[in-house]
Amino acid sequence: MATVGLAPGLSRKLKKVLECRTDSPDVVASLNTLSTFYTENTPQARRKLRSTIEKRSLDINLEFLRASESAQLALDRVEEEVNALAECCDKIAKALSSCSASTGDIINTTERLKQELEVTTQRQEIVSCFLQDYQLSNEEINALRDEDLNENFFKALSHVQEIHANCKILLRTHHQRAGLELMDMMAMYQEGAYERLCRWVQAECRKLGDTDNPEVGDLLKTAVRCLKERPVLFKYCAEEVANMRHNALFRRFISALTRGGPGGMPRPIEVHAHDPLRYVGDMLGWLHQALASERELVLALLDPDATVDSGSTNRFSKNLDNDSGKIEADLTFVLDRIFEGVCRPFKVRVEQVLQSQPSLIISYKLSNTLEFYSYTISDLLGGETALCKTLGVLKDAAQKTFFEILKSRGEKLLRYPPLVAVDLSPPLAVREGVSVLLEIIDTYNSMMVPASGRKPAFDPVISALLDPIIQMCEQAAEAHKSKGVGQSSRRTRMSSDSGQLSKSAVDAILTNNSSTPSLKSSETPSKIFLINCLCAIQQPLLAHEVAAAYAKSLGDMINNHVHGLVEKEVDTILRRCGLSAKMHHFQNSTGAVPLAEIEDTNPASLSECLKVFFGFILGSESSLPEFEQMQVPKLRSEACLQVAKSLAEAYEFIYNAIMDPKNAYPDPRSLARHPPDQIRTILGI
Repeated sequence: MATVGLAPGLSRKLKKVLECRTDSPDVVASLNTLSTFYTENTPQARRKLRSTIEKRSLDINLEFLRASESAQLALDRVEEEVNALAECCDKIAKALSSCSASTGDIINTTERLKQELEVTTQRQEIVSCFLQDYQLSNEEINALRDEDLNENFFKALSHVQEIHANCKILLRTHHQRAGLELMDMMAMYQEGAYERLCRWVQAECRKLGDTDNPEVGDLLKTAVRCLKERPVLFKYCAEEVANMRHNALFRRFISALTRGGPGGMPRPIEVHAHDPLRYVGDMLGWLHQALASERELVLALLDPDATVDSGSTNRFSKNLDNDSGKIEADLTFVLDRIFEGVCRPFKVRVEQVLQSQPSLIISYKLSNTLEFYSYTISDLLGGETALCKTLGVLKDAAQKTFFEILKSRGEKLLRYPPLVAVDLSPPLAVREGVSVLLEIIDTYNSMMVPASGRKPAFDPVISALLDPIIQMCEQAAEAHKSKGVGQSSRRTRMSSDSGQLSKSAVDAILTNNSSTPSLKSSETPSKIFLINCLCAIQQPLLAHEVAAAYAKSLGDMINNHVHGLVEKEVDTILRRCGLSAKMHHFQNSTGAVPLAEIEDTNPASLSECLKVFFGFILGSESSLPEFEQMQVPKLRSEACLQVAKSLAEAYEFIYNAIMDPKNAYPDPRSLARHPPDQIRTILGI
């Protein structure tokens, strides 16, 4: 069947209906709304669907108009009020326009007056600044003139100084006349203030002399600091302080000497006058303590900035850099004047102690004590002050007393030297002198030494004490030697007259040797005595460093005496053997003439001498000297060893000369039967 074509319009509508999506939200919402008033689905209803929808639309609009009627009425009322406000604004604008014309002159006048007020205010500030920088207020003037000084006085005085300094700046400008007038006025105020300040400070300083330990108030410190600007006035005040404290310290010192402290405690210093060391030490301790307190007081007055805390370090260091020399000079001057009064009573009492003939140890301790305090007080007070000079004089006097005691002690020993004991032991004076020296050394080691000083030299003390003792020992030894020589000569004359020689020369020598077993000459006991004395002095000194140099010199003396004793003993032995006179032939032999042909060294003479020598060497233990009376075992053994070595060397020299073919001895081995090594073995070398 043929397809029937649709009209184009119908075709489009149909196509549009078919293409329409019924599940879209808009379509669904529209259909839901339509279902609220489209209840019957009839052909008539479908034909009136358009009119029904339009009618529905009209109903909705009418309902909207009825609902918005009240809002419309309200808007009308607002419009009416806005119009009324606009009319009021127009009226106000017209009123303002009319007023601006009439108030223009007032506004201009107000602006002009405002500018004039600013200028006047600036001028007032300038005048206020000028008055503050160049004028004093009535309160400040009254503060400068009032009798009572307070902080306001110092503030006003400081302001005066500032104004005076500002006037110098004013003189550099064209206001020189005003600057000069202001400077004159401020100078008048300043001089009057300083005069009042000086009188007030002097009055306050007089009060410082009424108490033993016065306190320096902050106001007085400030006043003294201000017075430093006037050196003359400052000097007057310093002198017033010195005079007041001078009298106060003198009274306190005399009171401490005679009455003691409050209620008798501490006790008066003169109670211990019987004990020189404590008496002088208490006085020196009191002076040192008083010096510390007076120095603190004067330093607080003359240099208040020196007592400030660490927060003012910069100021203090600056002050030290600028004025330290002047402050130290003023401090020394005032302290010297304060302690000048106690010098005489102190000196008189110490001189009385020194004149009371104290013991040697006490005088030395006094000298050390005075020297210590001399250095200590010199560090605090200065070396050129009266107290330090007094201490120096007393120190020299104590040292002089000490050395005079030593001198008189030594002169007494030299005037009456002791007799030498039988056992050649040191005399009692040696032991006493060494004991005194050891006590002095202990005192020296324990003495106080100031930080700026050092211990005095001790060698003069040792020399002054021991040199006379050594000289005494030498005199005693010399006297003993002279006595021994006299007795020996008498014994020789008696033995020569008593009988005849009935024995051979060798037997005579051996017999003489057996009768005097120690072979001591008259000098030997004297030397042993002197060695014992020197050893008794040296041995205790070895343990003390301060006497090391003197102990070393004593050691050299002992060695020299031991060496001389050994040489003397060896020479005595060789002389008794007859070899001493022959030694120079052996020593000076040139080989031109054989020794065997010389009379003193011929074989017969030499044989007799060697027999005697062998008798000494091979005889009993008492044949050679053993120095039994030498009290130091080490020296005794060394002396015996040196004697043995010297004899062995002498024999070796003779033995070599005998064995030398140039000397032409016929049978040298029978003449010198013992080789040197055998002699050394026999002598125990």
